Amino acid sequence: MHYGADYNPEQWPEEVWPDDVARMREAGVTTVSLGIFAWARIQPREGEFDFAWLDRVIELLHEGGIAVDLATATASPPPWASAAYPEILPRDEDGSVYWPGSRQQFAPSSPVYRRLAGELVTAIAERYAGHPAVVLWHVNNEYGCHLHADYSDAARDAFRRWLRERYADIDALNAAWGTNFWSQRYGSFDEVFPPRKAPYSRNPGQMLDFRRFTSDMLLECFLMERDLIRAAGATQPITTNFMGAFKPADYAKWAPHLDVLSDDCYPDPNDPESFRAAAFQRDLLRSLKPDVPWLLMEQATNALNWRPANAPKAPGQMAALSAQAIGRGADGILFFQWRQSRAGAEKFHSAMLPHAGTGTRTWREVVALGADLAALPSLPAGARDARVALVFDWENWWAVEGSDHPQNQVDYLAVVQRWYRALHRRHVQVDLVTPERVGEGYDLVIAPLLYLLREEGAAALAAFVEGGGHLVTGPFTDVVDEIDRFRMGGFQTQLGGVLGLRVEDFGAMVAPDAPASEPGERFAPFSGVAGAGMGTLLAEELRVTDASVEASFTAGRRAGAPAVTVRAGAGGGGGSARYVATIPDEAGVQAVVDHVLAATGVAPVLAGLPEGVEVARRGDVLTVINHGAEPVEVPVRGTDLVSGESVGGVVLEPHDWRIVRES
Repeated sequence: MHYGADYNPEQWPEEVWPDDVARMREAGVTTVSLGIFAWARIQPREGEFDFAWLDRVIELLHEGGIAVDLATATASPPPWASAAYPEILPRDEDGSVYWPGSRQQFAPSSPVYRRLAGELVTAIAERYAGHPAVVLWHVNNEYGCHLHADYSDAARDAFRRWLRERYADIDALNAAWGTNFWSQRYGSFDEVFPPRKAPYSRNPGQMLDFRRFTSDMLLECFLMERDLIRAAGATQPITTNFMGAFKPADYAKWAPHLDVLSDDCYPDPNDPESFRAAAFQRDLLRSLKPDVPWLLMEQATNALNWRPANAPKAPGQMAALSAQAIGRGADGILFFQWRQSRAGAEKFHSAMLPHAGTGTRTWREVVALGADLAALPSLPAGARDARVALVFDWENWWAVEGSDHPQNQVDYLAVVQRWYRALHRRHVQVDLVTPERVGEGYDLVIAPLLYLLREEGAAALAAFVEGGGHLVTGPFTDVVDEIDRFRMGGFQTQLGGVLGLRVEDFGAMVAPDAPASEPGERFAPFSGVAGAGMGTLLAEELRVTDASVEASFTAGRRAGAPAVTVRAGAGGGGGSARYVATIPDEAGVQAVVDHVLAATGVAPVLAGLPEGVEVARRGDVLTVINHGAEPVEVPVRGTDLVSGESVGGVVLEPHDWRIVRES
């Protein structure tokens, strides 16, 4: 189990470094991420490299038995780079420049940035590829975190190149984007620009492709650095740190290119339900590369600095959230950062070694967690433990939240996470997959708001139902193709037969939190055997052709009309397809999930637990955590992998946890 943090020795005088290593050994640190923001120190001027200080740091760590996740340092170009080459600076939709003075101030598609970054990566990799301390390579840092999209001239030129590769000729692009509308037809690719600021709504096909392009440009930067590291002879695994469900980068497309996935996760202590959002993020990482354990690359030991109010973690909460990551597939627990900074924008961000020193609760918890992790044996990897899949798809996310829809206030991620929370409360383990992957041994698939549905995904969903699986989907599902165009024949042209219905109107309603002065319906209550709840945002008008009604709307303009339907699969395998014609509130989603779990026989990982207790399976290992405020007795039996003791049930205090190999 890797344990450690980002280490930034360049922020401290050299006489502090030996003490850092000594304290790391005391804390049980095994691995540090080194050099993430050290470009200016490694390369003070173009063509000039200073590795002497980095050599000393790596040797000190190696002598102390601490491994290095060595970064390529390309995440924050030094001031000399943009002073000499201002064309590397990105621009926003208005054409305003993002200037130096922060971080990530580079245009990902800039040839000059890529050349400078490539020279740095080559120099670092050639020097340290064979160093025994280096066990992992860390490319860049949090790609796209602050710069979600670039609209510079470099992006313009790269976007045109990307479009030529995608469409081959301009007529194909015009057909895909429907440019005969509003006289947008292009005569050549040289007439196309990124979707910069415009008087009114922009072309939805162009917006969707620009999202794809932006993700691909960031991925190209990663691949360039990865290939340079390999060309230098490095054989260690290569990663870059993800940020959970991060909208600008399609991590499902990225994951195959990384040897091991790593993630940064910062649940908010002010939110008592934030542990469920953290669990969602861990399950997403595990699902993106299910056969390889992942690394929690960054979390906080205590309070942050960048939220409006930065609450401290409760006693034990840091270890509990670390155990959550392990239970959901992580083989490494790391933090930002090792020693709290004295200066700079993140000087109030907590660290393993805080300003107040080793007499603090934070330090005591850091040392205790290090000892517990050191006691763990190797944990099973690659097990497929979830029988439920929740469909999460980046391209669909981009399209759902496009403009000019019947309902323009849909938050796709929030809706998906609402369904996840309902399953999490019932202790059901979940994978998060694209629609094309639903057939990988699941019993139940839930696919909310699958507006953009590719042909391969639709075929996989249909085959899943006809093969005996149970599907829950809707509303605003199977509406457009992969280019955000309607298919001929209306809506649900691919899944209509599976669902036994077609949508005739989406029935948009006023958002529940709209001002009281805004007229219109806000809720569509529903009730039936599928449960009861409040529908929001959409209350669709269905034409049911071959399905049974499990719940109906009970008030408003859709009163008496179907709200939840079910159709048995035609293949004789016992499958079913349910459609929910609204976006239920929290209670409504929970009611539908409870009904579906009972109807399909999907069992929890461990039965009889209160909602504040979390349980996750990793092969034959169970991780149980009490996120609640009261002690809880948990009927888990086996061997406690930290203490080595046999347990026949455990009592968990608030924020207490156990990792147990089942009998």
